[in-house]
Amino acid sequence: MQYPHLFEPIRLNQVLLRNRIVSTAHAEVYGQGGAPSARYIRYYEEKARGGLGLAICGGSSPVSRDSPWSWWNSINLARNPVIEPLARLADTMHRHGAKLMIQATHMGRRNAWNGFDWPHLVSPSGIREPVHRGNAKTIEIEDIRRIVADFGRAARRVKDAGLDGIEISAAHQHLIDQFWSPRVNHRSDEYGGSLANRLRFGIEVLQAVREQVGADFCVGLRVCGDEFHEDGINHEMAKEIAQAMSESGLIDFLSVAGSGADTHNTLANCMPPMALPPEPFVHLAAGIKSVSRVPVMHAQGIRDPGQAERILAAGMVDLVGMTRAQIADPHMVGKIRDGRLDQIKQCVGANYCIDRQYQGLDVLCLQNAATGREEIMPHLIGKSAGRRRKVVVVGAGPAGLEAARVARERGHEVLLFEQAPVVGGQVNLAAKPPQREQMAGIIRWFDMETRRLGVQRRLGVAADQALILAEAPDIVVLATGGLPNMAQTPAWGAAQGLCVSSWDILSGAVAPGDNVLVYDSISAHAGTGVADFIAARGKQVEIVTPDVKVADDVGGTTFPIFYRQLYAHGVILTPNHWLHQIYREGEQLIAVLKNEYTEALQERAVDQVVVENGIRPNDSLYWQLKPLSLNQGQTDIDALYDALPQPDLQRPTGDGQFLLYRIGDCVSMHDIHGAIYDALRLCKDF
Repeated sequence: MQYPHLFEPIRLNQVLLRNRIVSTAHAEVYGQGGAPSARYIRYYEEKARGGLGLAICGGSSPVSRDSPWSWWNSINLARNPVIEPLARLADTMHRHGAKLMIQATHMGRRNAWNGFDWPHLVSPSGIREPVHRGNAKTIEIEDIRRIVADFGRAARRVKDAGLDGIEISAAHQHLIDQFWSPRVNHRSDEYGGSLANRLRFGIEVLQAVREQVGADFCVGLRVCGDEFHEDGINHEMAKEIAQAMSESGLIDFLSVAGSGADTHNTLANCMPPMALPPEPFVHLAAGIKSVSRVPVMHAQGIRDPGQAERILAAGMVDLVGMTRAQIADPHMVGKIRDGRLDQIKQCVGANYCIDRQYQGLDVLCLQNAATGREEIMPHLIGKSAGRRRKVVVVGAGPAGLEAARVARERGHEVLLFEQAPVVGGQVNLAAKPPQREQMAGIIRWFDMETRRLGVQRRLGVAADQALILAEAPDIVVLATGGLPNMAQTPAWGAAQGLCVSSWDILSGAVAPGDNVLVYDSISAHAGTGVADFIAARGKQVEIVTPDVKVADDVGGTTFPIFYRQLYAHGVILTPNHWLHQIYREGEQLIAVLKNEYTEALQERAVDQVVVENGIRPNDSLYWQLKPLSLNQGQTDIDALYDALPQPDLQRPTGDGQFLLYRIGDCVSMHDIHGAIYDALRLCKDF
C-alpha cells in the first residue's frame, strides 16, 4: 500500500480505529436546539461512508449553561435531552465502521454574553477577551466546583449515548487553558501562581470525568502547543503541561493545536489558510509527542495524503486530523485507499468554511456545494433514468465546469464552450494576488474531472447563437459569468479611461502605476487582493472603501492575513469614504473622496485609479436565446430552492426545441460557492 502508516489501525484505550485519519472537532453550525439534527447526522455519515477512522464532532460543545452554545448551534452537553439524538448519530457512524467522539468544553471568557441566557461569563481573573468581546467576572471557588461537576455529568451523557470517547478542550483559550496561561491567570490562590497551581482546575475536571465514565472509556485532551504571546503559554511550558497531563493517568490521547485565539491576528493561525505553509505547526505537536506517554493527534493545514503519510512515518504524531480536507471531499479516505488520488477534491485552504462559522453561519465548502447539504445534494452523481440528452454549456468558470461535470455524470452528451484558451474564469484572477495561488487548485480538479469524464471541450471559442443552435441541443446552460461593473458611476470616467478595473490589473492587460488608489466598494477578497498584488510590486498604494473597514466582508481567519500583508507593504487603509469623482489635471489623476459621515471632500493626486465594483451579468447571449427557448430561459425557483427537478425537464426537446437556463454570475453576482451550488442543484436532475 502506498500509504501504510495512514491505514495502520491504532487503539485508544478500548477503541480500535481502522486508520489514522481523523475529522477533528469543529463547530458545524448544523445543530438544532442543542442536539444533532438530521442534517448534522448526514454530514458526519458521509465522512463515515467515505472511510475515515474517527470523527470528533461538536467543536466547543458546552458543559455548563454559562458557556452559551446558541450562536454557533453547537451540541449542548449540559442537559439530558442530548443523549437520544447523540445516540442516533453514534449508531449511524458505527454502521459504516467509523468511531465517534465529541469535544466538551467550557469556553470561559471566549464567548458572547448578550444572548440566550444572558450569562455572566467567567474567567480566572476577569480579563476581557478581545475577539469575542467576552466580558467576564473573576471565577469563584463555588463556580469552579460547579463547572468541574458539570464536566463530569456531560461526560456521563456522552458515554450513555454510546459514543466511543470524549475530548476535553483546553486549547485556543477555553476555560481550562485560561487557567494555564499566565497571560490571563493572575490569581494568587491555589488556582494561580505556580504552574502546578494553574494546572489544578484541569486536573480536577479530568478527575470528575473519570469518576463518571470509568477507566475503560476513552478520554482525550486538546492542548495548545504555543500561544505565540510573550506573556502566554510558550512551547516549553506547553510541553511541561502535556507531560504532566499524559502522566496523570487520566487521559488516553493528546490533540495538539498551534496558536492562541484571543486576538484577531492569532485567530487566523488556528485554521491555517492558504497563505500559511503546509502543516505550519506540526513541529509543536512533535515537541509534545517527545514528552507524552499517550498518542498524539495533530490537525491544522494537513490537506494532502502525502503530507499525512510523511508526518506519521517520521513519528512526529500518531494520528492526523484532515478536517477541512474532508469538508472539501468526504470521500477522500476511500479515494486514497483505492488509489484514486487524482479524483480527490483537495482543500485549497480558502477557509470559506471556518469564516462562515465565525459569522454564525452554517459551515459550507467553497468548492463542494454538497457538503452540509447531504440530505438534498449528492456527493456522488447517479445516472439519469431518462433519455440521453445533448447538453451545451457556455462558459468554463466554476459554474460552467460544475454544470458540465454533473450533466456528464448523469450520462448525457456534454459540450462545453469557453472563449478563453483555458478553463477557470474569474478564479484564474482570484489566484493572482500574493499567497492566493492555491485558489487555482479549485479549477485544476474541475479541469481533470471534465477531461476524465469525457466532456467535449471547445476552448478559445466564443459561442454565439448560430454556433449553439447548430449543435441541436436539448438543454443549454449559460454560465458566461460577468464583466467589471465600471459604468455604474459616470463621474468615475471609466469610458474616458480615467480608471481601470481590478480585472485589467490582475489579467496583465494594464500594468500597475507607481502611485495607485484602489477603490473597493465590495470589501470582499478581490479589492484587497488587487491592492496587495500592486503593493507587492513595490508600488505606492492606498485602498479606499465606503465600509467601516477595509476587507469588511472578508472572514475572520482571512482578513488578518490580508492586513499582515497590506501593512508590511505600506498600504494606506482608508475606510468610510466613497469615490465621488475622478478628473485629470495635467499628467495626474485627481480622485475625489467623500466621507460617508461628514460628506466632506478630499482629493488624492495619483497616476492610476483601480476600481473594484463587482460585476454585472454577461448576459447578451441569454437575451438572444431566451425567445427561442421552450421555457423562455426561466428557472422554476420553487423547484430549484426545494432541490427538486425543473418541471420543464418533462417537456419534449430536440428538433430545434431546447430548454435554456442560466447560472452563477450570468444571473447576478454571487461567489464561487454560489456559482457551483447553482450548477449542482440545477443539473443533478437532468
